[in-house]
Amino acid sequence: MTHVSVPELNQVLLLGAIVMLSAVIAVRLATRTGLPSLLLYLGLGMVIGADGLGIGFDNAELTQTLGYAALIVILAEGGIATSWKEIKPSVPAAAVLSTVGVGVSVAVTALATKIVLDVDWSTAILMGAIVSSTDAAAVFSVLRKLPLPHRLTGLLEAESGFNDAPVVILVVTFAHTGHIEPWYMILAEIALELTIGAAVGLAVGRLGAFGLRHVALPASGLYPIAVMALCVLAYSGGALAHGSGFLAVYLTALVLGNSQLPHGPATRGFAEGLGWIAQIGLFVLLGLLVTPHELGSAVVPALVIGTILLLVARPLSVIVTTSPFRIPWREQLILSWAGLRGAVPIVLATIPIVKDIPDAQRLFNITFVLVVVFTLVQGPTLPWIARKAGFAGADEPTDLGVESAPLEKLHGHLLSVNVPTGSRMHGVEVGELRLPRGAAVTLIVREDGSFVPEPTTVLRRGDDLLVVTTDTVRDETEDRLRAVSRGGKLASWFGVKGNT
Repeated sequence: MTHVSVPELNQVLLLGAIVMLSAVIAVRLATRTGLPSLLLYLGLGMVIGADGLGIGFDNAELTQTLGYAALIVILAEGGIATSWKEIKPSVPAAAVLSTVGVGVSVAVTALATKIVLDVDWSTAILMGAIVSSTDAAAVFSVLRKLPLPHRLTGLLEAESGFNDAPVVILVVTFAHTGHIEPWYMILAEIALELTIGAAVGLAVGRLGAFGLRHVALPASGLYPIAVMALCVLAYSGGALAHGSGFLAVYLTALVLGNSQLPHGPATRGFAEGLGWIAQIGLFVLLGLLVTPHELGSAVVPALVIGTILLLVARPLSVIVTTSPFRIPWREQLILSWAGLRGAVPIVLATIPIVKDIPDAQRLFNITFVLVVVFTLVQGPTLPWIARKAGFAGADEPTDLGVESAPLEKLHGHLLSVNVPTGSRMHGVEVGELRLPRGAAVTLIVREDGSFVPEPTTVLRRGDDLLVVTTDTVRDETEDRLRAVSRGGKLASWFGVKGNT
């Protein structure tokens, strides 16, 4: 057993802190330059690797294990931050795109790989499966900066959350040299694993939400920990039940993130922080694993396969799967171009290396180059494509953020409400909120001061309201506040609701 001394631990912690701080600074640089931050993380890993500072690392099995752990956290953060009301209309299309669409993309990419690399069909399909999944972290980070309609961002976010599951099953199936089951058995296995994963994810999410809403924990910091623990429980439970753990963790996070749990904003902030740590660690580790001087022979195959994937396979999969849902061609164009690759394909490319199949290192190098090059192509140009497609309007109004803290002894709740930019609650008097009986605005925090409002007090953007409500009218109060934020004081008159 290897022992690490205290001085060695100190050196590791110092290097880790420097890498983490450098990565945080890289986020700022990426924001200013328009470069996807994942590329800077990969570059950071390559700088400190064997061809850079000389830190040798070639443990693909450890990378795969840590990569799975990081993907769990990234999917959990994505699910928690995703609004169900925004993706709900797009779920049927996203489900088809992330299954049938992935199949179309794998088939076209496998054909291209067969021709370009002159390999057997099993290896070609393996390559197609590795690179056909969009990356949740890359998609989430880019989409939240674009002024796209909610139905389109919802479709892309749902697809990126769903499609990891089927490609993982495909990669594991084809990443060995033994007998491969007939195609219908593979499809049946995928369907079974997705069904089990969905069942486990929804069950853990709903039971967890019920428990957290009815049990007052002694400290607010325990709620985010409990939510993340439930997400990990969903993954492990789904995997042990021979289902898709990745689908389970995403659905659990989606349910918990939309269940109006106590201290919801704090939970989202905690999950976002963990998500950043997972992304930084994962991409730096992947950059550390690669050996840059071995990538030269992978450039041309990566460019050819990536071009076919971007211009043929992805658009064809989008057209085939979304046309029955009458999605306009402009939105199909965005769906095609926004199929960003990231950590997921590179992590999946470590599976053949761990299983020691022929051409595994070659597939890994091609995947790495493909991800880097086409992330550079797609990420910075996506806003331009969106403008050309006619999606250059202003951002839609930000949804009202409401944080709830349980008042167990009083059988009530204290709601913390921020009036965001674009909210139509601006200019509304407190009395015009017309909150249900049993709810009242007790305090307003404005700029550097706070005061107890009168019924005639006019609300302003940036105000923080403290609203006390009883258990029985809590949901009604939140719905009313959200409705006023969207539709103004005449929201009910115009049929604007807060629960849709």
